[in-house]
Order: sequence, then structure tokens, then C-alpha cells
Amino acid sequence: MSDMRYLDLPFFEPRHAAFAAELDAWAAKTAPGIDHSDTDAACRAWVRALGDAGWLRYAVPAPHGGALPVLESRTLCIVRETLARHDGLADFAFAMQGLGSGPMVLAGSDALRARWLPRVARGEAIAAFALSEPDAGSDVAAMASRARRELDADGSAHWVIDGCKTWISNGGIADFYVTFVRTADEPGARGISAFVVEADTPGLRIAERIDVVAPHPLATLVFEGCRVPETALLGEAGGGFKLAMANLDIFRSSVAAAALGFARRALDEGLAHARSRKMFGGTLGDFQLTQAALADMATAIDASMLLTYRAAWLRDTAVARGTGERQTREAAMAKMVATESAQQVIDRAVQLFGGLGVKKGSAVEGLYREIRALRIYEGATEVQKLIIGRDLLKAGA
Repeated sequence: MSDMRYLDLPFFEPRHAAFAAELDAWAAKTAPGIDHSDTDAACRAWVRALGDAGWLRYAVPAPHGGALPVLESRTLCIVRETLARHDGLADFAFAMQGLGSGPMVLAGSDALRARWLPRVARGEAIAAFALSEPDAGSDVAAMASRARRELDADGSAHWVIDGCKTWISNGGIADFYVTFVRTADEPGARGISAFVVEADTPGLRIAERIDVVAPHPLATLVFEGCRVPETALLGEAGGGFKLAMANLDIFRSSVAAAALGFARRALDEGLAHARSRKMFGGTLGDFQLTQAALADMATAIDASMLLTYRAAWLRDTAVARGTGERQTREAAMAKMVATESAQQVIDRAVQLFGGLGVKKGSAVEGLYREIRALRIYEGATEVQKLIIGRDLLKAGA
């Protein structure tokens, strides 16, 4: 268990430290029993284990099977940091249950919420968030997938979706996909709507499974005349972009927390190795260069932690006050600094291990692969810089 004294900071309440300790103990016991030889099976196993143990109840709010009245950013961050320290796929499984069902929490009908959210919280249904396209990743306004509304003979309506989504996490194993498509010929991000598409809907197929350096379920989806009922629409037609951004605002600081978990594990591994590795009549830790590297690693982690939990605390405070304030800039700062710093921390750990650091299957080699994706998804570092800069200019005006 890593040093958790930071949970005594004013950002937290006593319950948070107790929560983190309980989850840490559970994850330490559970992680060794997950077989990673089949990534899909491992991800399903983590979803089921997290659901059975009650941890997924923190990914949805209490009215729908959750543990807390609203999604609390500090708790989401603690969960992701703790799970990431033990197993990157555990963090992924938890995160996608929240991110994939989040739009339904924010804008779903009572019927949709009742059908899916309790099952998400129990680990009985796997969620996915389908936003990116081959030519529309960071530039959501370039989205080309479309849905058209049609009337049936009896006067009822349905939507027909055509298009392609790619880099979709949980693609191929999800039970439903919250899918964003154009429903109107309006410029930019306007005219985008969100739908819940069940995985077995005719016209939806998995076109490709995508292998990445840190294996997790990932796929390209193709929609060809995919017909969904009008009740599958989340919120109002044309409100999909705002819904997607609101959902990402909730979970962006938790990406920083996941990076923080990876970095803490790297520091723990580096410290243990520095203390035990015999060199030139002493240990690796006796060398000043090693001590300087460890100091840089620890300082980067603390800086990331402060930004991460500041963003989470600010959002929780705003929600509690009902002010409606957004923490877009603070979340972007946290995501940018935590992911970039974690990359540097983990690289230092690999260097400390020497040849063992690049041996496939070693802890730090796995962390090196895990961290790289976090600098890209949910907004690459370059996008976070644009968000921060634009927000500063807007505030100054």
C-alpha cells in the first residue's frame, strides 16, 4: 500500500481515507486472481468482480443502484488511482462503466435508467461511449455519422443510424453503446444527438478489433441502417455535444487520478529496487543520481496529486452548492500535468531497473505501456492546452 497521508489534506473527509484503505486491500487480494491471457475475458472478470464487491455502485448515482446521491469526483478519483496502482485493466473496467453510462445518468429517460443503470452498478451490463470516428477524434465537429428520423405506419417514430465509430473502448464486449451522431445539418458541433444502441441491434456490427500497446477491448463499429426506437434518444435532439462534454467534464479529472496511480506504483517499484539492488559494495539507492531521480519522481507525483484533487474538490463543492460552475480549466490542467508527469516518472523507473525495466512482463514495463494511452484519450495533451488557453482568454475578457 502506497503512502496515503495525502488523504489527510483539506480536500478530503475522514470517510475518504477509510474508503481508500478498504478498496486498496480488496484490490491487492483480487488482482492476482485475474487471468490476463484473454483480454476480453479479463475485462469481463473485472467488471463482475467490481460489481459483486459493490465498487461499481460508485460509478452511478444512488437513485439507480449507486452508493452516493450524485457522482462524486473525489471518490471517482480515489477509485481510479487505487485500481490503477494494482492493475490497469481494473481501472479501465471501472472507468468505462462510469463514462459509458454517464450520459444516461445526465439525460436518460426514467425507463432507460431503470433498464440499464442498476445492471451497470451490479456489473451485469457493460457500458461503452461511442464518440470518436476515423476523421473525428479531437475535432468532434467533423463527425460524419448520421441518424434520420422516420415515421412508422402507425404514426410512431424511430431513428436510423448510418456511419462508423472507431477507438471505442469496450467495443466488442459492451451490452450497449451510447452513440453520438448527427441528426441535423447544422455547422460545427450543433446538430449532434446521443442514442443508446443495444449491442444486438440489427445493423450494428463490429468491423475490427484494435490491438494497442496496453491491451484492452477496443473496436471499430459500423452502423448500416441501424434502427433504434425514439425512446433511445438521450435528452433533446441536437443536444449531444453538450451532453458529451458534460460527461467528459465529470470524468476528466479521474483520468488524471489513473495516471497518478500508475506513477505511484512506479515510484513504489523504483524505491524497492533502489533499496535492494546491490551495486559496487552498496545499493543503487546509495548513489546521489538515484536519490535525485527518486526526488524528481516524488515531487512530480505530489504536484499531480494536488492538481487532480483540487479539480475534483472544486467540482464536488460546486455540485453541493448547486451553483452550476464548471471546472473545465482545472480538470484540463490536472489531466495534462498528471499524465505527462506520470510518463516521466515511469520512464525514470524503467531507467532505474536497467535491462529488467524493459523485460516483458515486469511491473514497470507494463506501466510504461499503460501510461502512453492516457496522454491521448479523453483529450490529448495538446487539446488540454487549447482548453486552458481559451478559458484563460475568456475569463480575462
